[in-house]
Amino acid sequence: MRNWLVLLCPCVLGAALHLWLRLRSPPPARASGAGRADQLALLPQWKSSHYDVVVGVLSARNNHELRNVIRSTWLKHLVQHPALSQRVLVKFIIGAHGCEVPVEDREDPYSCKLLNITNPVLNQEIEAFSLLEDTSSGLSEDRVVSVSFRVLYPIVITSLGVFYDANDVGFQRNITVKLYQAEQEEALFIARFSPPSCGVQVNKLWYKPVEQFILPESFEGTIVWESQDLQGLVSRNLHKVTVNDGGGVLRVITAGEGALPHEFMEGVEGVAGGFLYTIQEGDALLKNLHSRPRRLLDHISNLHEEDALLKEESSLYDDIVFVDVVDTYRNVPAKLLNFYKWTVETTSFDLLLKTDDDCYIDLEAVFNRIALKNLDGPNFWWGNLFLCSDN
Repeated sequence: MRNWLVLLCPCVLGAALHLWLRLRSPPPARASGAGRADQLALLPQWKSSHYDVVVGVLSARNNHELRNVIRSTWLKHLVQHPALSQRVLVKFIIGAHGCEVPVEDREDPYSCKLLNITNPVLNQEIEAFSLLEDTSSGLSEDRVVSVSFRVLYPIVITSLGVFYDANDVGFQRNITVKLYQAEQEEALFIARFSPPSCGVQVNKLWYKPVEQFILPESFEGTIVWESQDLQGLVSRNLHKVTVNDGGGVLRVITAGEGALPHEFMEGVEGVAGGFLYTIQEGDALLKNLHSRPRRLLDHISNLHEEDALLKEESSLYDDIVFVDVVDTYRNVPAKLLNFYKWTVETTSFDLLLKTDDDCYIDLEAVFNRIALKNLDGPNFWWGNLFLCSDN
């Protein structure tokens, strides 16, 4: 578990109130806020009014029903009460671009990255790492080495291994190899290598079998090699080993991308061995790859229909801001930043409130709290901050 994890709760009385800045200047004559140039150049006709609060509602492109629920509940209440509607502007924040990769073909459902599996190696064990032929195998000074990886299609790890030391006669070391799941402190399984119990030598590695279970798609793990002796490990950085990804079913990730257990953060990133693995559900994988072209055509057609529906919805309600990002969960921060930029460039307001399309906003309560807490000055942030720690 990391030392800390910060979670920002988006709902205070139904939302988290973000103060972006206090602006008193009138809005510029043109409204900017990039959208899809060809189909979704749908920025609404802008008003030159000043608002006490601008409400930005994060919404996914296909969340039509949730947006309509808001329009028929708290947003309808706002429209029916001029004393509120003159003080508040509400806009749904939607990415102008849909992901052109079908969900079934993405690395994970939260991104828009293609799961690029080609010619998968089926029905045999695969060595995850191997040394180049001309790579020397002397000892390094590193006693703890780790590497992280992400599973893109289910695999089973059958053995963990350590690099062979060419200077030893037989195996003369004491080394522990552990596999961790990201954010977990307890190892999933462990292999211990010692002179009396060194496993089986394959190429330039010694391997020992481990308990086998399926590592599912999107699994993130870290393998840690630790020398129990005074000497360092036979290790290499990631640029000096061959990574055998089985045709694209796993990917090595850096420490910055993955989530290392905090006690190993001082270990050197690299490899000091490897692992053997097999690809699971091979028949289903081949069937999925065979049907991909047809699925892609259908998905693109559905995106065009979605664009047309969004254009119609925006024209009808005039309450959507299309920001120039691909609309995926991983792009939520980019959606917000683009919306903040849009609000600053197009309107005059005091407070900015960000919420989601599954939250209910009690606007009277929000204004009462603003008055109670004297949040009518510049440079305020209002919300909930949770600091989670294992200490």
